Amino acid sequence: MSEYRMTIIVPVFNELDNLDRIKDTFLEYLSKSKNKSQVLFIDDGSTDGSFNKILEICNTKPNFKYIKFQKNCGLSNAIKAGIDSCTTELIGYIDADLQTSPFDFDNLLQDIDCYKAVIGYRAKRKDSLSKKIQSLIANSIRRALINDGIIDTGCPLKVIKTETAKKIPFFDGMHRFLPALIQLQGGSVKQVQVRHFERIAGKSKFNLLNRSIKPLQDAFAYRWMQSRYINYTIDKSNLNV
Repeated sequence: MSEYRMTIIVPVFNELDNLDRIKDTFLEYLSKSKNKSQVLFIDDGSTDGSFNKILEICNTKPNFKYIKFQKNCGLSNAIKAGIDSCTTELIGYIDADLQTSPFDFDNLLQDIDCYKAVIGYRAKRKDSLSKKIQSLIANSIRRALINDGIIDTGCPLKVIKTETAKKIPFFDGMHRFLPALIQLQGGSVKQVQVRHFERIAGKSKFNLLNRSIKPLQDAFAYRWMQSRYINYTIDKSNLNV
């Protein structure tokens, strides 16, 4: 059994300028949080030297771990790799841009015992107007098509019970539908307001294509899966007799 309660997945793709700040912020958070956690970097084929910095951090800080992809595979693959390798009770997820704060994990953890997942939503976003409009359109389309009741599915701050996360059906783009995919299992999800900050370093990996067009395609994929999803509960069995 793991000595940690939570593994915090941090996907990294060309975030060299952010990694020292990530290390310092997480070291402060880990030292103050009542929940013992470890950080798991998923290097998604970075080409800017990010992995060398990740190695430097992990070689000196025992509660920092890493997985390195051979090539860039995308955010959904990075999250799946983190979930597949997790042995702790809980999985946390946060983006490497630190536009959300790891200190808000403790607000989500207050309610995790009663839910399968507790996720953040950004009430006061510090993004550009165009980015806000793109997200608003994407969220509106998603809610209209799948009716999951989620305010801000793109908020990169989530805590999920590991047992639940490992049952999530995966496809490319699934990171946009994590709450809905948990609901598909019959799992309960709570939403909690979290803080949001401007990006200080590095460049956003999102644009109109992957904020609007791809989510629309994925929403139709989810609707198909929703109509075909197999979900059952065993009442009785003598397999262990």
